[in-house]
Amino acid sequence: MSGSTPKLRRQARLSGVQALYQMDLTKATTKPVIFEFLNHRFGFEDEDGMVAADEPFFEALVEGVVREQGTIDGLLEAQLPEKWPLRRLDMTLRALLRAAVYEISWRPDVPAAVILDEYVSIASDFFDGKEPGMVNAVLDGIAKSVRRAEFAIPGVTDSPTE
Repeated sequence: MSGSTPKLRRQARLSGVQALYQMDLTKATTKPVIFEFLNHRFGFEDEDGMVAADEPFFEALVEGVVREQGTIDGLLEAQLPEKWPLRRLDMTLRALLRAAVYEISWRPDVPAAVILDEYVSIASDFFDGKEPGMVNAVLDGIAKSVRRAEFAIPGVTDSPTE
């Protein structure tokens, strides 16, 4: 599909979370899962049972999360409460957080505020409880650390002035 829209990007993110979940659950590798989505789940909006998505964005997201998972998991572990280590989280929640942290850390072309809004919204699609709020808090902390400049208040510095 040529060109991207917010709707196509959102579907790519949602599908990315689903693909990462599938990989975590089945221990499948990246290439066959991406192939399955590209050839059997994505299509055009008028095709029955198919969804339209930003396919290159989806592929880059899934490959990026897998490639950078060690770093991503370190960022998440540092932000999560001690009583809730990454391994204890629901697999869907873990996949969602990994995808979001990948975007925050390796996709500077996407504003952090957009990333947070998108993944909190996706969390709301999957969960009815406190999970969306937790996603917001965790991603907000990581985004403010990784993308300090985007959250800086003009005229305010971190160091005291004399």
